[in-house]
Amino acid sequence: MGDSKTRHLVLVLGDQLDHHSAVFDGFDNKRDAVWMAENHREATHVWCHKLRLAFFFSAMRHFRDELRERGRAVCYHELARLKSDDRGETFAEILRKGVHELRPEKLIVVEPGDHRVWEMLDATAQDLGVELDVRPDRHFYDTIAHFKAYADGRKELRLENYYRMMRKRENVLLTKDGEPVGGSWNYDQGNRETFGKKGPGHIKPPRRFQLDDTTEAVIEMVESRFGDHPGPDDLRDAFDFPVTHDRARLLLRDFIKHRLPDFGRYEDAMWAGEDFLYHSRLSAALNVKLIDPRSCVDAAIRAHEQGDAPINSVEGFVRQLLGWREFIRGVYWSHMPDYVECNALGCDEDAGVPVFFWDGEADMDCVRHCMRSVINHAYAHHIPRLMVLGQLALLLGVHPRRFHDWHMAMYADAIDWVSLPNTLGMSQYGDGGIVGTKPYCASGNYINKMSNYCAGCRYNPKQAVGNDACPFTTLYWDFLDRHHQRFSNNPRMTFQIRNLDRKREDRKQMKAIRERADRLKREWIKPRPCHAGR
Repeated sequence: MGDSKTRHLVLVLGDQLDHHSAVFDGFDNKRDAVWMAENHREATHVWCHKLRLAFFFSAMRHFRDELRERGRAVCYHELARLKSDDRGETFAEILRKGVHELRPEKLIVVEPGDHRVWEMLDATAQDLGVELDVRPDRHFYDTIAHFKAYADGRKELRLENYYRMMRKRENVLLTKDGEPVGGSWNYDQGNRETFGKKGPGHIKPPRRFQLDDTTEAVIEMVESRFGDHPGPDDLRDAFDFPVTHDRARLLLRDFIKHRLPDFGRYEDAMWAGEDFLYHSRLSAALNVKLIDPRSCVDAAIRAHEQGDAPINSVEGFVRQLLGWREFIRGVYWSHMPDYVECNALGCDEDAGVPVFFWDGEADMDCVRHCMRSVINHAYAHHIPRLMVLGQLALLLGVHPRRFHDWHMAMYADAIDWVSLPNTLGMSQYGDGGIVGTKPYCASGNYINKMSNYCAGCRYNPKQAVGNDACPFTTLYWDFLDRHHQRFSNNPRMTFQIRNLDRKREDRKQMKAIRERADRLKREWIKPRPCHAGR
């Protein structure tokens, strides 16, 4: 661009890899430039999983190259193998240098997915005296402003009400008469089947993608700079993410053909050695915008119309994208910045996740299996996240923000807008009921029912006390006992509180439960930062 002053400097963040983004509206290849930056601080403010880092950096570099192929000037800060070769440690430091060199009249960015990043951009632009134009994110069905207007004045927010409103507004899975296809709005009750003793049988593994030179270079850099971070022993062998839009579309096609038909029936089931089952694994690509949710919804609906997928599977998949994903984004932006400080159950500020949440070395088979998936793939589907790892943190009393920090570090699909309401809100009940009307807690019997994890475990899910008692069962009764007063008037907790009241009649047993629960908490929960596994 020579020595001429840049008109617009378009900032593309690591989770905004969308060629149809509003930041490119009016883009002039001769007068405007794109700015992208890998930076050390974002990789280390939580102790990021190596696969997460490799996925983000590879996807960013591929997007950079695609932009250049389209004739767009791209100023890209690439992390070097050595930290000393970087142009700065933080996003703001690198951006300041870019602005001083390019002298843009305006900075343009689409709505960030992280409140902290939005504040940083605003502060940096003001400090530099440059206008910051923040444009709506068209990737989503709903806008932040519309959700806030929808939520304003409502006594409570319920996903089901919002989801039906969105279905009607977008005319998704509706008959010509405006009724839900199949006769029901929601098939969730029927989508909780287990595999039984025989297991799922053979399931075609998700499509893998060969490493190219760009990804190879990223993996080499990640191993060099972040080799002590969590992750698999062989990063090259483990890396199987789609890092371009074309590959993301291939992964969608693979899911629609091979997994969508049985997705609904078994979406809550777990099985040892089957980390993906019938789940799409599209969340990482969706959350960095390598694929659009509309294309995913449309593909699922076409599969149903062609007789290739049942309505319960298609509706369940659509509900995750058009319902839950949009809903929690709205919750995030309606309640930030105060939401991150929510701690409704009064957990200790320093209570972090157990050490085995970093290395997987747990003696509970369910936790070990689920953590193996997280360590090897930076992924676990929603039931291991919620009802195994998330529930254990809840029952132990891990501070909800600490659990969120861990989730942000360990999952490739974690962006603040999606992670915080799911972890602090739904999983840890830290928001006191904004996202979910009840805490998601159960004894070890739930895990035994939904998986085969308990079959070879040294712990008995039916026992609450004794050396063989399942820690989930012990901690479940202790959790209900600790929070009896809070949940005694919650209509969705009536059955559980009634069972607790009966158990409380045996004072000796309840004393033993409390003592064992306290011992487990002392052993597993210690004041430590979120990167304690280092």
